Amino acid sequence: MLRSQFHIELNNMHVELDKMCHLVIEAIDRCVEAFQNHDLELAQEIIRNDKAINDVERSVESKCLSLILKQQPVASDLRDVSTALKVVTDLERIGDQSADIAELILEMDEKDSYLMIEHIPSMARVAIEMVTSALSAFHEHDIQKANEVKKHDREMDQLFEEVKLELVQIVKENKDHVDLAIQFLMIAKYFERIGDHVVNICEWVEFNQTGKVNDTRLI
Repeated sequence: MLRSQFHIELNNMHVELDKMCHLVIEAIDRCVEAFQNHDLELAQEIIRNDKAINDVERSVESKCLSLILKQQPVASDLRDVSTALKVVTDLERIGDQSADIAELILEMDEKDSYLMIEHIPSMARVAIEMVTSALSAFHEHDIQKANEVKKHDREMDQLFEEVKLELVQIVKENKDHVDLAIQFLMIAKYFERIGDHVVNICEWVEFNQTGKVNDTRLI
């Protein structure tokens, strides 16, 4: 009976985690749309919806702590719950960064400014692909897929370097674009950080299956 109750509560936790995954992917996707269309109303909606992501994070954390304290899981079950606690932290950070990007979009005056930077839309595309694939690896307990996702972080880092080169050239050509260049750099940095959080999620997929992170045993 106790084990049955444990798995019911564990399933409820995963339902909430799935909801958070969906909200985070939606936030990034909407950031891209708001950025490319200079959609200020959508940017404001992204910022408002960050509260929903935070609310689900707290719900998942509460369920995880309840499982640990009341059910006292062992071995793989404990790793499952511990992994969820770690993953929601990275998901919440990704949600925050999406809201930060939306706030920068609201500050931009030039409607077609996104056309000035070739590689930021590419960073956004890679970010969405990485988050989606990492969460798929997490739900499927697929270490191989997680390791493949981690490789894309190098692509994200390279795109960030390309953005910086583009911004240097823009400022050289027109000093009036300095403020806009700083906003672009911050947006690119937020996307680059999203990639870093995805790498964290992939490492927690490894932990879920092996009890190790970067060859160091934790559980």
